[in-house]
Order: sequence, then C-alpha cells, then structure tokens
Amino acid sequence: MPSEGRCWETLQALRSSDKGRLCYYRDWLLRGEDVLEECMSLPKLSSYSGWVVEHVLPHMQENQPLSETLPSSASASALDQPSFVPKSPDTSSAFSPASPATPDGTKGKDESQHTESMVLQSSRGIKVEGCIRMYELAHRMKGAEGLRQWQEEQERKVRALSEMASEQLKRFDEWKELKQHKEYQDLREVMEKSSREALGHQEKLKAEHRHRAKILNLKLREAEQQRVKQAELERLRKEEGQVRLRALYALQEEMLQLSQQLDASEQHKGLLKVDLAAFQTRGNQLCSLISGIIRASSESGYPTAESQAEAERALQEMRDLLMNLGQEITRACEDKRRQDEEEAQVKLQEAQMQQGPEAHKEPPAASQGPGGKQNEDLQVKVQDITMQWYQQLQDASMQCVLTFEGLTNSKDSQAKKIKMDLQKAATIPVSQISTIAGSKLKEIFDKIHSLLSGKPVQSGGRSVSVTLNPQGLDFVQYKLAEKFVKQGEEEVASHHEAAFPIAVVASGIWELHPRVGDLILAHLHKKCPYSVPFYPTFKEGMALEDYQRMLGYQVKDSKVEQQDNFLKRMSGMIRLYAAIIQLRWPYGNRQEIHPHGLNHGWRWLAQILNMEPLSDVTATLLFDFLEVCGNALMKQYQVQFWKMLILIKEDYFPRIEAITSSGQMGSFIRLKQFLEKCLQHKDIPVPKGFLTSSFWRS
Repeated sequence: MPSEGRCWETLQALRSSDKGRLCYYRDWLLRGEDVLEECMSLPKLSSYSGWVVEHVLPHMQENQPLSETLPSSASASALDQPSFVPKSPDTSSAFSPASPATPDGTKGKDESQHTESMVLQSSRGIKVEGCIRMYELAHRMKGAEGLRQWQEEQERKVRALSEMASEQLKRFDEWKELKQHKEYQDLREVMEKSSREALGHQEKLKAEHRHRAKILNLKLREAEQQRVKQAELERLRKEEGQVRLRALYALQEEMLQLSQQLDASEQHKGLLKVDLAAFQTRGNQLCSLISGIIRASSESGYPTAESQAEAERALQEMRDLLMNLGQEITRACEDKRRQDEEEAQVKLQEAQMQQGPEAHKEPPAASQGPGGKQNEDLQVKVQDITMQWYQQLQDASMQCVLTFEGLTNSKDSQAKKIKMDLQKAATIPVSQISTIAGSKLKEIFDKIHSLLSGKPVQSGGRSVSVTLNPQGLDFVQYKLAEKFVKQGEEEVASHHEAAFPIAVVASGIWELHPRVGDLILAHLHKKCPYSVPFYPTFKEGMALEDYQRMLGYQVKDSKVEQQDNFLKRMSGMIRLYAAIIQLRWPYGNRQEIHPHGLNHGWRWLAQILNMEPLSDVTATLLFDFLEVCGNALMKQYQVQFWKMLILIKEDYFPRIEAITSSGQMGSFIRLKQFLEKCLQHKDIPVPKGFLTSSFWRS
C-alpha cells in the first residue's frame, strides 16, 4: 500500500536523523522516583532550549505535514525510541538532578494538579519540552549507565586489585612461610647435624670407655689371677716352709739327742786314746749350726730347701761323728777288758805265790750319793732366815707407801702438781739410761743424787726439790726404786746389754742412799719372787688369779700373760740383779764394801740349788744369772765355784730334765750347753755389754 510505503520512508528518515541516532532507554522507569519527579515537576526551560529553537524547530516546520499526520506515532516513537535523542556535550550536567525527587506520590500528584493550569497549552512547546526531557532523560540514563559501568569497572578493578593484593599477600605469606620453613629446616638440619656429631662423639667416648673398661677389666682380672696365684704360691710356700720348719725341729731334736749321747761318752774319757774334746767341740758346732739355721729361718720367715739340706748334712755328720766315737769307745772298752783280764790274771798268780792267807776286811759301807753325801730330797720352801729378810723388805716398802699416802691422795692442785713434778724428776733420768757414754751417765747419776739429797733439780723447765713437801723424799725414793726394777722388766728384757749401765747407777745410788736399795729389793722380790729365791705356795681359799700374781704373772681382765713373755720379764729382772751385785759406782768411795755384793749372789745360787727346780723357770733364771754374773763369781770364789758348777751338771741337771717336757727343753739345753762349754774351757766369758774402763773414759 502507498501509505505504508511512506510510513516506512518516514521512519527511515527519522532513524537517519539526529534524533533517530539517539539512544533511548526503555528501562528509564526503572531509575526510580527521580525520573518521575522530573516529569511531575513544573516545566522549566532547559539550558538546551536555545539549541533546540535554533536547530530542531526549523526542521519541524519543514516537515509539519508529516508530523501532523502522524503526531501520535512520532511522539510514541520519540518516547519509545531513546535513540533519537540528540547528544549533548554536557550530558553529565544535563542529567544532574535539578531538584530532589518527591518521595511521596500523592504529594506530587497534588502539586501537578495545582500547576497544571500554569503549564503552557501550546502543543509545540509541549513537544519541545517533551523532547528536551526525553533528551535529558536519555542523557541522564546514559550518564547513569556510564557511571554504573564505570563503577562496575572500578569495582572490577578494585576486586582485581584486591584479589591481586590478596594473591600477593598469599604469595608473600607463602614466601615468608617458605622462608621460615627453610630457616627452620636449616636450623633443624644444623641441630640434627650437631646432635649427630654429639651422638657420634658420645658413641666414640662410649666406645673408648668400653675399650678402657675392657682393658681395665683385663688388667683387674690379670691382677686378681696374679694375686690368687701369688696367694696360692704363698700358701704353698708357707706349707712347704712349715713342713721344712717341722723337719728342722725334728732334726734339731735328733741332733740334741745325739749331742746328749755324745756328752754321755764323757765317762769313757779315760779309756779313749783319741781326744774326746774334739768330738764334743764338733758336736757343739753342729748343734749351733742347726740352731743358727732355725734362727735365721725364723727371722726370714720360713726355711729354704738349701737350709733343710744343710741341716740334714749336719745331722748326718753328727751321726757319723757319734758312730765313729762309738766305734772308738767299743774298741777302747775291748782293750780295757783285755787289759783288765790280763791284770786280774797277773794278780791271781801273785796271790797264789804269797804265803798265808790275809785277814778278811770288813765289808764296805753303804752306798752313798755323789761326793759322799746321801741322796736326799731337796727343799721346796725357802729357809726361814731368808723368808724373814723377804718379809722385812716388804714391810719396809708398805711403810714407805703409807708415809706418802697423804701426798698421793691429796686433792689439792698444788700438791698434785708437786707430786707429778717429783715423779717426773725421779723416773725420767732412769729412762734415759742406756749404753751411752760414761760422761752422760755421770750427769744422770748426779741429777738423781742431787734430787735425793734435797737439792733443786731442773725437770720439765721447772725447778723441783723434795723439800717442797714433807713426804716428797719418801715418794721419790719409792718411785725411783720402782722405776729401776721396771727398767729391768722392760728395757733389760729386750736389750740384755742395758743391764750394766742401769745396774751401775742403781748400785751407786744404793751405796749413797741405802733405803733406795732396800726398796729396789722389795720391788724386785714382789715382781720376781724367784730373785729371793721364793716359790709361793697355793693356799686354800686363795683365788687363782691372786696366786698367779704371786708367782709373778701379769693378769689383766682374767687373762694370764703368755709363758714366753713371763720368762722374758723374769729374765730381765734376774739379769739386772746379777749386774747390780757385781758392779760399783766408779766415782764412789772404793774403801767401803758393796751394799749388796757378790756374797748375796753366792747365797742366791746356793739356795736355788737346794730347792726343787721349776719347769722352764729354773733353767732360764740359772742361765741368765750365770751368763751375767758367772765371770765375777768365778774370779771371787774360784775352785768353790767350779765345784758348784760340777754339782749343777751332775746332780741338778737330771732333776731339771726330769720335770721338763719336750716342748720346754730349749732353756734346759741352752743352760746345759753353756755350762758344758764353760767346764770344757775352764773359763766363763765376760758378759756382753760389760762396762770397761774405756767406757768411763768416753
């Protein structure tokens, strides 16, 4: 249809016009109340009004017939097609709201009705204004869309930046975490490395420790094995040594028996053509050899096989010696028997030639003992006069103790101090006596003599005198005598040579102060009753311990001392007594006699031989006495002394041997050998340690 063709041409012309090229938004109603408010507000001339009048209106006048024919469609298309709205350079300002939107729809409606009368009624103006508004609306919508897009773009950029920042933050956190993890790993590796090194070092130390412990264990095991081995060897050595020692003792016992048999051949001395002394000398040498071997073995521990072999050779030599002597004795007896038979034959022939029988003689007298004396039993008790003398000394000692009892029991500190000073002044000088030079011994003697004479002496840095207390002299005399005897009990018992210097000082003090000598005898008799000689008897009702103390034994806590120690103490005191009776102080008055000289030694020896011997005690004391005092008695009594020695050998030895057990034969054999040696050489040697003139010149 022609009309339809024109419509399309019109539409095409409108589309190609400036307005047609405008973009219209169909969704302008969605913008909200601000758009409606602009529509309802009073019409106002826009800033584009001039431009519209200049450019739009002329074109509208030219095309007025077209616009009149299609007024509704044009307006509708203008309203519906926002693309026909002309573009303005000031879009943003045009679309900016001129007035606030009306929030309330009812209020806007009233205002529009109120102002409706004022609106221009011109259709052209309305159209222009509608176009303007449509343009503004389109421009505003375009601006809002651009703004919205720009906002969305910005939001997208912000989101992108935010996401990028978040990712960068994550990367930074990851990098930081990775760095920390790496540092942690490095630190952990360092720690693990140091730990591994420490563990390695520790393992190395453990290995070294185990190695050292193993070495030490091996050494300890070896040392223990060595110790066990040494102990076993020592045990075997001790057992072998004990066996050898018992064998040596058996050899010595057999040697002594052979020696006794050798001594028994003395009775055939007149028959023998050979020198019997040579046999006896060799026998004594062999006995001494075995004794020396045993003594040396005891000092070194146990005897060796060489020592045992040497002792066996000595014993064999002794056997051979005794066998040779027996052969000589047998040969001599045969010769004597033949000689006696020949002499008897000669006498018989001579008797037959005599004329007349001779008168019968009386029968011989009854047999008597040795020396023409009858064998009577020896005494057991000491002589009455000796016992009285013993009792007088003990009473004098007790009286002296009672005299200074007030000093010893005093509780006064000054008295106690004086007592201690006096005791030290009396005992210390005696303790200093030994085998020293004679000049030193003289100083000690002078100090003791001065103390007893009442003169002050120095002791412990203080001046001491017996005049400080009325009982001081008695106390000093008693303690001095007690110390002299104690030195014999201890010092002389251990060192026999010490008897002579102690005895010479005691003898000199005895000579100048007789009471001290009596107290020395009282202490000596009390500790060693055999120096009286006196054998205490056991009385009914007496305690065994008291009786043992009377015999001289030391009893402590109901335990009696050993026999060896007892004999050692008794020996020391007898040696001191034997030294005192023969020595005199060289600086004293030589014209006066000895206060207790050798005559008392002769008396003691005679009385002890008149008493029954005691096992082990009598032989020990006789040997010690004769060894110390024998030389002096020999020079004093000469032949009488030798007779006494022969009496001891022939009559007293059998009595001692009869009561001596096999385990106590040592002291008896020692005494017998000493006596036989002295009788053989017709001399008693000077005792060892005897003080000579050279001693006093030193």
